Amino acid sequence: MQLKTPLAAAMLIVCFAAASNALAAENKITPTLESVDVIHNGATVTIQRGHDRHATLPEIFQKTDRGCPPFCVEPMLAAPGIETVGELEVLDYLHRINQGESDILIVDSRTPDWVMRGTIPGSVNIPWNKINRDTAGTFETPTESDSFHHILEDEFGVNRNAATGAWNFSNAKTLVLFCNGIWCPQSTANLKTLVGIGYPVHKLKWYRGGMQDWVSVGLTTVTP
Repeated sequence: MQLKTPLAAAMLIVCFAAASNALAAENKITPTLESVDVIHNGATVTIQRGHDRHATLPEIFQKTDRGCPPFCVEPMLAAPGIETVGELEVLDYLHRINQGESDILIVDSRTPDWVMRGTIPGSVNIPWNKINRDTAGTFETPTESDSFHHILEDEFGVNRNAATGAWNFSNAKTLVLFCNGIWCPQSTANLKTLVGIGYPVHKLKWYRGGMQDWVSVGLTTVTP
């Protein structure tokens, strides 16, 4: 009996491992993509799909009536020339960042209280109200604050001519902005503001589905 017990335990471990691997194989991101590694806050995070067949949306994303305005259904295009992307495109950008492309930035436009509930690994939180100031509940009033200038120069790679005050976008990063979902106007307001100051539209991308779509397909999230 003492000889059989370790063998039985080993066989049990092998069975559990095989079952786990089989379950993982059945829940890939695409037929050819199982996971994507990213760096988030200095640590490697593996983005994959959840393997709980009984998982449901987090409670904060189950709500369907949020009040419009300001939480109206957003159009498919944030602004002319800006590409709307989905989960696979976001994952590709994250993979490219992890491979060393430093001219791409995935921007979580939500306020920190939302980010605390989970965000996309590899993204950077720049709250929408650091770029736009909401004075009337419309999410549309741009601001020319010092924090906005700091974000453009230090985060987005934009330079400013000290003599003329004109922005130079030759080294500007490609930005992929998202917020909570198709009812969230925060990232679209930021995109429109960036276009308004001359940010090249081919360097602006919008993940329209945002966090609600991200969690709806079971992709990995992280909290600060």
